[in-house]
Amino acid sequence: MRKKVAVLLVGIGGYGNIYVKKLLDENHDAYIVGAVDVNPKVCKDYDRLVEMDIPIFQTMDQFFAKHQADLTIISTPIHLHKSQTCLALANGSHVLCEKPISATLEDAQEMMLERDRSEKFLAIGFNWSFYPSVQQLKQDILDGLFGRPKRLKTIVLWPRNKAYFERSNWAGKKYSSAGDLILDSVANNATAHFLHHMFYLLGPSTEQSTSLKNVTAELYRANLIETFDTCALRMYTEDDVELLYYATHAVEKEEGPNYLFEFERATISYQSGEDIIATFHDGTKRVYENPQKDHFAKLPVLIERAKENSHDILCGAEASLTHAICISAMHRSVQNIPTFPAEIINVRDTDQLTWVSGLEYGLKQAYDNWSLPNELGMDWATSGETVSIKDIVKS
Repeated sequence: MRKKVAVLLVGIGGYGNIYVKKLLDENHDAYIVGAVDVNPKVCKDYDRLVEMDIPIFQTMDQFFAKHQADLTIISTPIHLHKSQTCLALANGSHVLCEKPISATLEDAQEMMLERDRSEKFLAIGFNWSFYPSVQQLKQDILDGLFGRPKRLKTIVLWPRNKAYFERSNWAGKKYSSAGDLILDSVANNATAHFLHHMFYLLGPSTEQSTSLKNVTAELYRANLIETFDTCALRMYTEDDVELLYYATHAVEKEEGPNYLFEFERATISYQSGEDIIATFHDGTKRVYENPQKDHFAKLPVLIERAKENSHDILCGAEASLTHAICISAMHRSVQNIPTFPAEIINVRDTDQLTWVSGLEYGLKQAYDNWSLPNELGMDWATSGETVSIKDIVKS
């Protein structure tokens, strides 16, 4: 009989509740050995956990004092990722830490050192990187099927209302109440998957993302938050591939993620809800299944890896570093984040959604023209500084 994987869930409210439900409802080769949450009753399946006699703890130390886990899944605020990951690894558990890896490069490096000491894996939950079709697309890029990458762009318009920003004491925050760096934002949370996706596809191996040379950002906010709900980025990789990224929570209608990636011999495109299509210059096409079909493709993959005690994972710490470095560069590029002019900020009465007049059109126009908003002369647009990634890594 195959051994089942004992899973510790750290953070069972919000996104973590999905892991609770999947492990309780679906036939995974794993079981919940315990849960950790300072306020566990926010979990929609709290009563089920209690009925099944699954122990619930306030801290990870309390759990590890009496129990062990094969796999720890961490779904907690960004500033807790390092300490919780390192604690789980030190106690002999493999770790799936939800994205992003951490708020700082230094924290990420400490997590990797603890991983190496423990000889356990550390996976980061960027959903698409675990999807089979994305792995096939990455392999085809590595094999040179499309030729050299030239330029890539992605746009994500995802409205989020007042309740979204008030759901926790860390949403939209730059620092925690204790002074720990968080940097929660549209690019470091809800749409982080799609920024990372560009980096990951261009990485030189399955375990790596591409490295950036510089980042120029435009950051804005319409909501009453410390960071930003809107961004437009131009980045260059060390191989001089141009990457453009546009994301916002301050629009009325949801659209995306959509992207267009230009290569020497083909164009790769994705429209939300559809398959990824690679169209070669001779008109032939290659189709990759829509990676949005299963947001949790990572779960069975990592359960199997934990069962095998394998370090062979698809999206580990190294693959996630470029995203963390990019977020740091964005905040250096725009150190004083501007608020959109008051006259173009609107609040929808029905659900308290804050949206900006003309923003949807402006970001789409910038996307269509491979430009930043300020380059098209938009009244509200201001460019940040161009930040060298060498300066980020050195510091």
